[in-house]
Amino acid sequence: MQYNNEIENLNEECTNEAVYMESVEEKKESFFKKHAFFFGVLTAMVCVAIVCFGIKGVLKMSGQLLIIGEAGASTIQGNAILNDEVAEKVDEIYQYMNIYYYGDFEKEDIYNSIYSGVMESLEDPYSVYYTPEEYEDMRVSTSGTYYGIGAGVSQNLTTMEVTITKVYRGTPSEEAGLKNGDMILSVEGITATSVEVSELVQHIRGEEGTTVHIEVYRPSTGEILEFDVERRHVELPSIEGEMLDDGIGYIQITEFQDKTDEQFEVMVKQLQTQGAKGLIIDVRANPGGLLNSVVKLLDQILPEGLLVYVEDKYGNRDEYTSGASCLDLPIVVLTDENSASASEIFAGALKDYEYATLVGKTTYGKGIVQNIIRLSDGDAMKITTAKYFTPKGNDIHKIGVAPDVEVDYEYSGPEGEAYEKQYDSQFLKAVEIMKEKLANE
Repeated sequence: MQYNNEIENLNEECTNEAVYMESVEEKKESFFKKHAFFFGVLTAMVCVAIVCFGIKGVLKMSGQLLIIGEAGASTIQGNAILNDEVAEKVDEIYQYMNIYYYGDFEKEDIYNSIYSGVMESLEDPYSVYYTPEEYEDMRVSTSGTYYGIGAGVSQNLTTMEVTITKVYRGTPSEEAGLKNGDMILSVEGITATSVEVSELVQHIRGEEGTTVHIEVYRPSTGEILEFDVERRHVELPSIEGEMLDDGIGYIQITEFQDKTDEQFEVMVKQLQTQGAKGLIIDVRANPGGLLNSVVKLLDQILPEGLLVYVEDKYGNRDEYTSGASCLDLPIVVLTDENSASASEIFAGALKDYEYATLVGKTTYGKGIVQNIIRLSDGDAMKITTAKYFTPKGNDIHKIGVAPDVEVDYEYSGPEGEAYEKQYDSQFLKAVEIMKEKLANE
């Protein structure tokens, strides 16, 4: 069984996480009752396909659903969740809403709320329903190319507060004056804490050349500020790098996107050309991304062996491995409490192989897998299906990856000024450790 991967926009404390993309194909209805023998043969063939190839899907036949998955094939008919009693109850509520509710409402919003409510019953913040628009927005985010303002945001699922985690260089958000750490209060009059971050992002993005009105609170100054930011075509790099003193190269990975591994390879070569003898790789505030991307990137760094593996509730295990070629440079990795999902796969693999020194704070602790399943009319559902483990078999969910050298973040730079690395206590410790490594080479 092999998974493809997509990025998505809902994660506790941060957006974007490694998920596994899975298509659910629809078949046309057949004459089930008239062709029972044929159906029996078909079912047997399907079951063989499941065992041999891990095929999954849904067949709709004469009002029945044949669900095809890891546990085999099963038919759902009389025990469907939306039986007559439930349908009548929902319709009764709807009629009272029609008669008594003071405001206006749309049927489409009711349908979407029902679908969302089914997923919310799992009490799992990572299992959610996506409208077709939300699903498309998630797909767009995978490439890092869209019409927007060029800022990364995160949401705390407890307080629902939305914070700007990254203002990218040369983008409308930087030109308008937005800063890292600004807390978004509203977008186009919509209170940020009243909606999921995926919905808020849809209001931030829009047609090229239009503007979006954003109100923020800036903790560094205590000000409430308003901005009208132009939406433009934005292609965000997920890799930034620079050459420091003493032969130290610095690379920041902001997300694991489609081309992150390619950008990393190019950046490493550029830094080596400039004389880099060691690398500091910064995945602080990196909320994750594509599994395939982080695996390809780790393959460039680590020697031959296991990088990460995934297990579902049926005991099925998928392993992702590295080839023999590796990066022969001393490495320090910077982590913090907002390094999540794919960035934890990255940090965990390097730590297990003792191939890098981890500096900073213990990572977020998201070690579970979600499948994105396409539904019949363009919408989708995301559901937690498995756990992933580091090469040594460590389960990091709700635990995180601990650093080798723990350092609290302290910033000693001037208040209200733009961030500069030389005032960052974690970064300075990483430089100190790298200098020691190079001195011992």
